[in-house]
Amino acid sequence: MSEGILFPGQGAQFEGMGRDWCDAHPLARDTFAEADQILGFSLSEKCWSSGAEVNRTDIAQPGIFTTSVAIVRVLEQQGLDLSAAALCAGLSLGEYTALWAAGGIDFADGLRLVRLRGEAMQDASEKIPSSMLSLMGADEQSAQALAAVGSEHGICAVANLNAPGQVILSGEIRPLEVVEEKAKEHGVRRTRRLVVAGGFHSECMRPAADRLANALEEVEIRAPRVPFVSNVSAAPTADPARIREQLAAQVCSPVLWERSIRWAIGEGIVTFLEPGPGQVLAGLMRKIDQDVLVRSAATPSESPS
Repeated sequence: MSEGILFPGQGAQFEGMGRDWCDAHPLARDTFAEADQILGFSLSEKCWSSGAEVNRTDIAQPGIFTTSVAIVRVLEQQGLDLSAAALCAGLSLGEYTALWAAGGIDFADGLRLVRLRGEAMQDASEKIPSSMLSLMGADEQSAQALAAVGSEHGICAVANLNAPGQVILSGEIRPLEVVEEKAKEHGVRRTRRLVVAGGFHSECMRPAADRLANALEEVEIRAPRVPFVSNVSAAPTADPARIREQLAAQVCSPVLWERSIRWAIGEGIVTFLEPGPGQVLAGLMRKIDQDVLVRSAATPSESPS
């Protein structure tokens, strides 16, 4: 069976991402130049300059999207056939890159959407003091129990079910502080506050979800040419209207990454390609199923010949 293609989400960004691909391949440079023109500012400059700007939600999201697209375009030039992929899936933001790779959305529309998504999530984060909390060694049951404890003090929800032991809560600051105090009572050995702008994948992001839903109505979305797996349902979604609904819902809904991968494995897909930036998803896969192979294309030297 052909391999699936997996795309990283926010958190995979780093200063200089995509620059090595642009140095090595004109097509990657052209992709960043196209992004600069669409956005009306130099995305490459913001991604490559020193400082923390690349970590801003409104820069990281279009930056990751563009880097992944640039890598895939080079891989296509080298023989990758996207239409033969067993599936396309992406973690959170990566879902937009997956939809593009599956033929469901144009690059320009996808880029504008992720830029707006990043801006809207940044704005929502500034209006409601919130964050995200990693629960080391938690399972879904203990995470849900802790989310219920936190919810007594404000917005608190399970945000990411990424892999065994890789579970994240999201919400307002006070509820997360309560969770930190109560975590060991629920068998969670350690917690770690994530360095993010706000409480993604929770009701803290409702204003962002509403803005994104309005924007999605103005964008053409086509039926994907290969199975496109949604974070919201952990199953393929082919209907463009349903895809719109799920993309908007995803901003406040938990990311069901482990379930998505287990669905794929259940379908017999046991090899995957991860175009960069980074190799986050390969790391998660090792926690989900060590027998599944994820080929990295994080750097030009790793691209298939």
